[in-house]
Amino acid sequence: MTCDEAKQLFADYWSHALSDEEEIGFEAHLGACQACRTEAERLGALWSDLASLPVEQPGAGLRARFYETLAAYRSGAVERLAPLPSRRLVWQIAAGIALLLAGVGAGYGLRPNPAPEVVQLREEVANMRQLVALSLLQQQSASERLRGVSYAYRVEPSDSEVLSALLNTVNRDSNVNVRLAAVDALHPFASSAATRSAIVQALPKQTSPLVQVALIDLLVDLKERQAEPELRQLLQNSAADTGVRERAQWALERLQ
Repeated sequence: MTCDEAKQLFADYWSHALSDEEEIGFEAHLGACQACRTEAERLGALWSDLASLPVEQPGAGLRARFYETLAAYRSGAVERLAPLPSRRLVWQIAAGIALLLAGVGAGYGLRPNPAPEVVQLREEVANMRQLVALSLLQQQSASERLRGVSYAYRVEPSDSEVLSALLNTVNRDSNVNVRLAAVDALHPFASSAATRSAIVQALPKQTSPLVQVALIDLLVDLKERQAEPELRQLLQNSAADTGVRERAQWALERLQ
C-alpha cells in the first residue's frame, strides 16, 4: 500500500467502514511508515473532535419548504410558488477545530500574515472537511449521506472532488431527500461556467418531480440562460409531470 492509498482510507478507517483486508493492510502501512502514522494520529484527533459534536436536525425552513413544494406538486399549482429561501442543511461543524484555530490565531497575535503553523493547520482542517464530506456521501445510510451534503458547505468552492461527488449524488442517489439537499449544496460551487453547465445537464436525468423543480429553481436563481433549451424540451415533453412543465414555463419567463 502506498502513502497516497493509505491517506484515502483515513476517513473510512475512523468511521469503521474498511473491510478486514483493507484494515489489516492500512494498519500494516502505518506500522511501517512514520510519516503516515504521524499524520493519521494528528488528523485522528480532529476526527474525534468532529465525532463529539451533537448532530443537529434540519431547521423548520427545510420542512416547510419540502411540504409546500410537495403540496404544490400534488395540486398542480407549482407555478404559483414564489421563490423561497434555500433548503440548505446548515449543521454546525468542527466547533473544536474552530476553537483550535482561534487559539492558534490568538497565540500569534492575529497578525495580518498568518504564521506557517496557522496556514498548515488551516490546510489540515480543509483536508479533514473534504475527507468527512466524501466519506459520508458514500455511506449506505441516507441520514449519513445527508450529513455528508452538509459538510460539503464547509469545503472550498474550488474543491472539484466534492463538487463531483455532489453532482453524482444529484444524479444517482436513491433517496429523494438526499438529492434535494445536494441540489442546494451546489449553489456555492456555481461560480464556474462548467459547474452551471453540469447543473443544466442534470435536469433531464431526473425522474423525481421534486428534484426537477429544485433544479429549475436553482437555475433561475443563478440566472442561467443556457438552461433555456433544456427547459423548453421539458416544457414540450407531454410525458413530464404537469407541475414540472408549469414550473419550466415559469422559469423561461424569468430568464428572458
